Amino acid sequence: MSGFPMKEAHTAFDRILAIPEEDYQQYIERQRKQITDFHLKNNAFYQELVGKNVFQNWEDLPVLTKKDLQQPLAERLSEGYAPKSVFVNKTSGSSGDPFVFAKDKEAHALTWASIIHRFGWYGIDFNKSYQARFYGIPLDFIGYRKERLKDFLGQRYRFPIFDLSDVFLEKVLKHFRSKKFDYINGYTSSIVLFAKFLQKKNIHLKDICPTLKVCMVTSEMLFEEDKLLMEMQFGIPIVNEYGASELDLIAFQNPKGEWQVNSETLFLEILDENNRPVPNGQEGRIVITSLYNKAHPFIRYDIGDVGILDERSTPKKPILKKLIGRTNDVALLPSGKKSPGLTFYYVTKSIIEDDGNVKEFIIRQTKIDTFEIDYVSEKELTPEQIKGIQQAIDQYLEPGLRFAYNRKKTLERTLRGKLKQFQSEL
Repeated sequence: MSGFPMKEAHTAFDRILAIPEEDYQQYIERQRKQITDFHLKNNAFYQELVGKNVFQNWEDLPVLTKKDLQQPLAERLSEGYAPKSVFVNKTSGSSGDPFVFAKDKEAHALTWASIIHRFGWYGIDFNKSYQARFYGIPLDFIGYRKERLKDFLGQRYRFPIFDLSDVFLEKVLKHFRSKKFDYINGYTSSIVLFAKFLQKKNIHLKDICPTLKVCMVTSEMLFEEDKLLMEMQFGIPIVNEYGASELDLIAFQNPKGEWQVNSETLFLEILDENNRPVPNGQEGRIVITSLYNKAHPFIRYDIGDVGILDERSTPKKPILKKLIGRTNDVALLPSGKKSPGLTFYYVTKSIIEDDGNVKEFIIRQTKIDTFEIDYVSEKELTPEQIKGIQQAIDQYLEPGLRFAYNRKKTLERTLRGKLKQFQSEL
């Protein structure tokens, strides 16, 4: 209806899938050279960034950051493309650097061909399968109605996630009793809360909604114990996806449990602090090239995450061994030590959630030695729990850090409903 060439995109995507492993490195090199040459010739913004209109060595190209893209979209579009002729959207801003981006319609159709292919691994057909969607939604009248219409056309029923009280989750449960959902898709933290609600009521979702096949979680970190809880309460496979709205699905858990990187429409590099590739098995910054977006350059684009590629990776099947977190989610400690914010989350999570009292929590660094934990729970944390958390932090991080605990009715989420689990306010 919107003019995206899906039929052609599926044909093109199938052609890429058919490229044999031995020819795949050549395909990647050819495609990344073609897209870079196109932007060096047709995109003034990218020409200025590179400083010339030709390149010899891939690793000499600059690494593009989100701050580079925080300027009017019209100044970043390639020649022959205008805001009205392309797909335009904006990032969520969960990284702290939101911006508006664009894709040409062919590239965006290819993105959807990629998504449809991966969901197909689990028997999900976008034209027929009914989705239970745990997402945010615009609250203005027109925006709200527009999303509901899109959900109707897209075979989805949306549960807005701004209110995750037991009263609301009871209403969600009623929908699962009465609707034949094929799969669940949405933000990790919201779906985890639903699983905890089911656990408390001793309900297994597959028993009341037998049509369910799979659950895909996205946008937030998935912890192993949360995955096990969801598998237990839902009775279906839990699939972890990693993507970015400005790019595509970056990695998607395949039926073997591997986090398979999208090598069809993207080229992923792991770089060190000098922008040089690190060997597979070593951690570094995740930098991605969109191989088909002609409207807007995403060439060697630093997405703001840190990760590790598996040693078994091949050009056709790269495997993301570990996603460590965002580069800006780092705590600076009095000793000078830098620690990923998720370290705090892991330490406190294991202690706080032992008895199921705490539903969810976030950690904020307010000073170099001071942190605040905002949490939602049925009862206040006990002095013993707080002491246990402090001891674990002394052991895993360093002694002398001060923590304040704030019990809340709800936690603050982004406008899209995401929960940012660690926030540094330094």
